[in-house]
Amino acid sequence: MTDDMVLIAGGTFRMGSDEFYPDERPVHERTVAAFHLDRYQVTNAEYARFVDDTGYVTVAERELDPKAFPGADPADLVPGAMVFTPTDGPVDLRDWRNWWRWQPGAHWRRPFGPDSGIDERMRHPVVHIAFEDATAYAAWAGKRLPTEAEHEYAARGGLDGARFAWGDEPYPGGVPQANSWIGHFPYDNQGWGDAAPVGSYPANGYGLFDMIGNTWEWTSDFYTPRHVRLSDSPVDPGKRENLLAMASAQEGFADIPHRVLKGGSHLCSPEYCLRFRPAARSPQAEDTGMSHIGFRCARDA
Repeated sequence: MTDDMVLIAGGTFRMGSDEFYPDERPVHERTVAAFHLDRYQVTNAEYARFVDDTGYVTVAERELDPKAFPGADPADLVPGAMVFTPTDGPVDLRDWRNWWRWQPGAHWRRPFGPDSGIDERMRHPVVHIAFEDATAYAAWAGKRLPTEAEHEYAARGGLDGARFAWGDEPYPGGVPQANSWIGHFPYDNQGWGDAAPVGSYPANGYGLFDMIGNTWEWTSDFYTPRHVRLSDSPVDPGKRENLLAMASAQEGFADIPHRVLKGGSHLCSPEYCLRFRPAARSPQAEDTGMSHIGFRCARDA
């Protein structure tokens, strides 16, 4: 098993941004203790070793419970996942359904559907990973998922307060520094057009690769529409996490808690989703992996 981790010295930094999306506010000081973080996103090869060793079955591969989908046609209740599909031309960017489709049979070994595979993608980040799938791997590896603050601190690479992980310009000198969408979204991509093999773009100041772009990454924090720390709550400490879980569920549908994703992905475009920045964050239902969501692991120093 690969154990290529970087020791990140602890410190205090300015977390968040007041320039872009409301949920990145307020900018505030946050202190993190020293920790180790995977140099790369977890790859298909690494996840395959975990599955081969444990027999683990990911959420996207499991049979669906009809009770959880009242009124649905039983024929539609088959394992699968959400797969990005480029459009033929300009579409209404307010409706994500224009470029996302439910693909029966899609999962981490079949990222685009039953006829796809990963034999030629072993160095690509594993995708279609739900929160449970990521935490199961982390436990097997003797690690954990990073917190949101740890991820943002590490992604900044020592550039406290910069808009991007490399400075204040999205494409310094016209050169992309991360795997993001280059061109008109969601039909014209002059970049990779997909997740790239890990390490395809320059490392940041801490020697970490793909902390920005490529795939979104799970963190352990519940999502709330503004930065909230457990210490901000006057509630008894034993109840704070439950309250945050309930608050995160209200951001989505039903009663499914949402966690914070960090880092953006290859689908982030300045004309649609300017989230390939350290401060950017996104809510994701715990039970839902997609073709642009992966993860990396942390370990206490």
